[in-house]
Amino acid sequence: MVAPAVEPEERELEAALRPKNLDDFVGQERVRKQLSLVLAASKIRGRSADHVLMSGPPGLGKTTLAMIVAAEMNAPLRISSGPAIQHAGDLAAILSSLTEGEVLFLDEIHRMSRPAEEMLYMAMEDFRVDIIVGKGAGATAIPLELPSFTLVGATTRAGLLPGPLRDRFGFTGHLEFYSVAELELVLRRSAGMLDLKLTSAGFSEIAGRSRGTPRIANRLLRRVRDWALVHGIETIDARSASAALDMYEVDVRGLDRLDRSVLEALVNKFNGGPVGLSTLAIAVGEESETVETVAEPFLVREGLLGRTPRGRIALPAAWEHLGLRMPGNAVAAAMLPIDEDI
Repeated sequence: MVAPAVEPEERELEAALRPKNLDDFVGQERVRKQLSLVLAASKIRGRSADHVLMSGPPGLGKTTLAMIVAAEMNAPLRISSGPAIQHAGDLAAILSSLTEGEVLFLDEIHRMSRPAEEMLYMAMEDFRVDIIVGKGAGATAIPLELPSFTLVGATTRAGLLPGPLRDRFGFTGHLEFYSVAELELVLRRSAGMLDLKLTSAGFSEIAGRSRGTPRIANRLLRRVRDWALVHGIETIDARSASAALDMYEVDVRGLDRLDRSVLEALVNKFNGGPVGLSTLAIAVGEESETVETVAEPFLVREGLLGRTPRGRIALPAAWEHLGLRMPGNAVAAAMLPIDEDI
C-alpha cells in the first residue's frame, strides 16, 4: 500500500492525475522556480533547454516534471529507461530518430550500460554519435549528426552516476519529501479531479499517513474512495479516512504491515537489537533486500530504526510507537553511533 514504486495497474490513473504545467505542480518550490527560469530563458533564446537531471526518492514527481518540461517547451516527448538501454546500439537507435527540439526522458538513468553511457557523453555535448561499422582492424566510425534535443534524466541513486555524465547536465534538481501541508494540496487537487468530497480533517488524516510522497497520497486517497463508496459515505471526514486506512493496515505514522513487523521483531525477539539484516529479514519472513530497500529507509528517516556497526537497533521512538516501555539494556544499544554506510 505504501510502497513508493508505481504499480502497473495504476499507471493510467496516475497519468490522469499528473499536473500538466509548472503552475499546477504542487511542492518542490525551489526546484520548480529554478526549472521555470531555465525553461523561460531557453524559450527566449529560441533554443532547446539545457539537459536536466532530476534526483530523489521514487514517487516525488520526477517523471511528472519531465512531462512538464516537454509541455512547457511545446516539444514532443520520448520516454525510455536505463534498464532498457543495455547496448550502445539501443541508444543510437533512439537518438537517431529524435526530431529537432524533442525531449528525451530516461528514467533510472544510472542503470544504463557503460557503453551506452559513453555514447551519451558525445550526444549530449556535441549532438552527434559515432556509429561503428565492422569489426576488428576493418572497423570504421561513421559520424552521425543529431538534431538539438533536451535530455531529462531521472535517478533515485544520483551517487551511482559517473562524474562525466553528471557534469553534462545543465541543471540538476533534487526532489525532497513533501510536508503534510503540501500533501494536503496534492490531495485537494486529486479529489477535485476524482469528484470526491472530503473535509479538511479528512485530507489531513490521509496526508499524515502518506510518508511525504504524493504517489502514496494519491494511492491512499483512491483506497479511501473505495471504502467510502462501499459504505455509502458521501463526505469523507477524519473518522472515515482513519477507519479506511486502518483496514488497509496503514497506521497513523504511515507504517504498514512490513514496517511494524520489522519493529516488532526487533523489540520482541531481539530486545531492541542490535541484530544483523539477514537475521532480521528471516524473523519477519521477507528477503533481506525487501527489508533494506522497502522498510528501512522510512523507518530510519522517522527515527524508529538505527543502523550501527553491530547491526539494526530499535530507537526509543519505536518502543513508544508500539506502546511498549524501553528496558534499560536496550537504551545502551540504542545509543551506539549510527553508521549509514552499513
